[in-house]
Formats: sequence, C-alpha cells, structure tokens
Amino acid sequence: MRSAKGHNGAMKISNIRHERGSSVYSTLRDMAISYEFKPGERLSESELALRLGVSRTPVREALTRLVADGFLLPASRGYMRRELDVKESLDLYEARVAVERECVRLAVERATDAQLDEALAYLEQSQRVASDTPIRQLVDLDEGFHLRIADMAGNAELRRMLASLNERIRFIRWIDMESVGRDSTQREHLEILQALRARDAQASERLMAEHIGLRREQIVEAIARGLTRIYLPQEQVQATP
Repeated sequence: MRSAKGHNGAMKISNIRHERGSSVYSTLRDMAISYEFKPGERLSESELALRLGVSRTPVREALTRLVADGFLLPASRGYMRRELDVKESLDLYEARVAVERECVRLAVERATDAQLDEALAYLEQSQRVASDTPIRQLVDLDEGFHLRIADMAGNAELRRMLASLNERIRFIRWIDMESVGRDSTQREHLEILQALRARDAQASERLMAEHIGLRREQIVEAIARGLTRIYLPQEQVQATP
C-alpha cells in the first residue's frame, strides 16, 4: 500500500512539473506574441530547452499548445512561427468585432450598475497615466477595458475567445497604437460606457464596431511597420523617417 508520504511526494513533484510547464509555456507564448520568433522561423525543441534550461518535455508540450493557439505551425523537425499575414490579420479583426459586438449586446442586458461604475473608475484611472507610458502598457490598459465589458456579458466562452484573439493580434495592436490618438481612444471608450448605461444595444454595438475595426489598408501598414521592427535593429527603426 502506498504511504501518505509517498503520495504527498508524488503530488509535490507533479505540482512542480505543472508549474514549470506553465512557466515554459508563458515564456514561449510571450516570445511568439512579440515575434522574438521571426515570421517563418523554424524552432527546435532541443535548442529551446537548452536556452530555457529545462528538459525537452515541457518545451514540446508548450509548442504543441502554441500550435493549437494559432501562433505556430508544425514543420519538419520542429515547429515554425506563423507569418504576419494580411488575410489572417483581417480574419482575426473580423472575429474580434463579432465577439465584442456580442459581448456588448449581452452587457446591455446583464451589466450591473456596480460593474459599470467599476469600468468607469478603471477608465478614469487609465486616463491619468503618464503621457510617456510605454505602448505595451497602454495596450494592456485597453485590453483591460474590453475584458471588463466581456465580464459584464456574463459569458465565459466569449471572454475566453476575446482573450485568445487579443493575444494573437497584440503585436499589430502595439504597432497600431503608436499612430492612434490616445485621447480619441479614451473618448470612444467613454461613449461605449454611456451607451451601456443607457441600455442602448444598437448604439453600443455600433460604437464598439467603429472603435475596434481596422480597414485592410490600416492592417497592411501596421504589418509593414511591424516587419521593419522585427528585422531592423531598434536604432535603425528610430532613424527611419
């Protein structure tokens, strides 16, 4: 019969492995999101394991998850970072519009006054951040606002879908945020909240779609700038007119 001590030891090892696996996945996911893995770059389990100082097993598990998450593609002898593709980016933005319109429609029906008050307080707090706040932090704040609306919708699957879409378009959003006026973004957030408070589903959906949609030419421009950022040293990017 297995002793309690042996059982506890096995559980502890399992927990350590789980934590290590989650850490490896998070690290590799962040590298994929930021295109530290360049578009089309082939990835090797053994090389990544050596780089991260772990065994190949958690790396293999993480890479398999990243394929399912839409960041990587299987390739001969390993995996490959997906290309920055205009059509795929358009598809992702269209999916985001569809998910967020449904979230805001449900939020009109289900949001509590307390949730609306908290979202307003969050928006006011984000308006007070310094003007030189890094772009990545600004995008985090923006995602936080939209996830609050998803929470108001009361649908866990819609929220999960939105969080996944956010990760896959985050790099383009970092690039696009550099040319988007922060004041206009905050104003549009406030207009959406006001429509939610008025329980105006039609206005809420229209404002959300106008706020988050990107035209093809905007995506093409963002991808071009993103590829420059990926392949050129930062000092050359800053010197580029």
